[in-house]
Amino acid sequence: MYISDVRPEYESTYFACLENWNSQLKNVAHVKSEWYNEMFRKGLVVKLAIEDEEPVGMIEAMPIEHSYAMGDSLFIINCIWVHGYDGKGPGNRQGKGIGKALLQALEDDVSNRGVNGLAAWGLSEPVWMSAAWFEKHGYTKVDQVGWMVLLWKSFTTNAMAPRWIKGSFEQRQIPGKIAVTAFRSGQCCSENSVYERAARIAAEFPEDVIFEGIDMRKPENRKSYGLCGGLYINGKNIFSGPPPTDNDIRKTILELRGK
Repeated sequence: MYISDVRPEYESTYFACLENWNSQLKNVAHVKSEWYNEMFRKGLVVKLAIEDEEPVGMIEAMPIEHSYAMGDSLFIINCIWVHGYDGKGPGNRQGKGIGKALLQALEDDVSNRGVNGLAAWGLSEPVWMSAAWFEKHGYTKVDQVGWMVLLWKSFTTNAMAPRWIKGSFEQRQIPGKIAVTAFRSGQCCSENSVYERAARIAAEFPEDVIFEGIDMRKPENRKSYGLCGGLYINGKNIFSGPPPTDNDIRKTILELRGK
């Protein structure tokens, strides 16, 4: 196993979050590609773990000013993921030290850029992107909103800890219509997939549904909404856990239409 930057031969796999076998993620890989090209120009750093010339792990970080957190001369980790599905793609590669190697490679790269530190987000529960995993590797918790924990590791003595942008969102209700609002930054493949299917299914009901998409790449939206995200249908966020399926979205709309 070795660590590599994103090379052309690895792009299609990276843009599908290492899941080339997943048709839903492959269908929105172009959105991740557009986000990557834009953010790479702004300083995005991506490292891939390669085994048998196939990406099996990834980590991303970017300047914090393009994120949902505030900080000075910091980068923030968007995502770290080691392929974890048995019998699919390269199989389950977790528990073999790949994540630790990716994190170290990223820290070395970012610290050489002269920034003050590296932030990361993690979940307070022991699931994907666990905050406890980052704490195990020397990161300190500095802020939390719900399950979303903000951590960091300083590289200099004058570094200042980051904080979450704490915004809010209240979906606008339209009399006689069903409001569907989806958030998307382009970074997360699952989020991109849910956004796409919400827009597509909303279009099935042109007389009943008003769809609104919120682009979280825009600084004014990050400032206003902060960590708000997901998929709202008439005031309820139905994407606060596992990604809602086509049937989940369509069923919710049909139930509301029948009232």
